[in-house]
Amino acid sequence: MIYVVATLTIKPETRAEFIAAATACIAGTRKEPGNIAYDLHESVTDPSRMVFVEQWENAEALVPHRATEHMKTFGRVAVKCMAAPPKIEIITPEKVDVR
Repeated sequence: MIYVVATLTIKPETRAEFIAAATACIAGTRKEPGNIAYDLHESVTDPSRMVFVEQWENAEALVPHRATEHMKTFGRVAVKCMAAPPKIEIITPEKVDVR
């Protein structure tokens, strides 16, 4: 099993656009083979901080995920909405890889 925690800081004025794009991406991702959970959490103290928490059967399931049309569409929107580079943590039993 593998977890991915992606923390994004978005521009406040793009919040609605970001959430709409994320909602569509979440719906598509939850149907993907190997996906166990895929959720977006909004910080209660910082409305510009969004955190995706993902759970996958294995690392191999992430490879096709990155190439899906819903992920590409979300990426085009997210890049316009972000105020800073995202922090991606890939968590396995062996290690935590931060990108």
